[in-house]
Amino acid sequence: QLQLVESGGGLVQPGGSLRLSCAASGFRLDYYAIGWFRQVPGKEREGVLCIDYNGESRNYEYSVKGRFAISRDNAKNTVWLQMNNLKVEDAGVYYCAARAPSCTVISGLYDYWGQGTQVNVSS
Repeated sequence: QLQLVESGGGLVQPGGSLRLSCAASGFRLDYYAIGWFRQVPGKEREGVLCIDYNGESRNYEYSVKGRFAISRDNAKNTVWLQMNNLKVEDAGVYYCAARAPSCTVISGLYDYWGQGTQVNVSS
């Protein structure tokens, strides 16, 4: 069974950090781009960051520039989203998604999705 599983979400105070993980099972991520998307109630799912199969990253959300970073370790079949200096407006359900071979901000073009992990930012 081809599956993506996110983990690492939780409650953090403004200014805090979280590291989200996206682990694949049933297939290798080596030739896939992995995108991180987030969604809040009543809004469309929006692209945040993406990393191509070759490690090149793309930022789709200007507000996270300089605070969020994406990385991958193909040997561990995992992609991470490091989120620093979190703000209240960063809260939402974060999803990772896979498509081959390169990134796109268009969520409908991704082939595999995780179940999402909740991020809450509150004092």
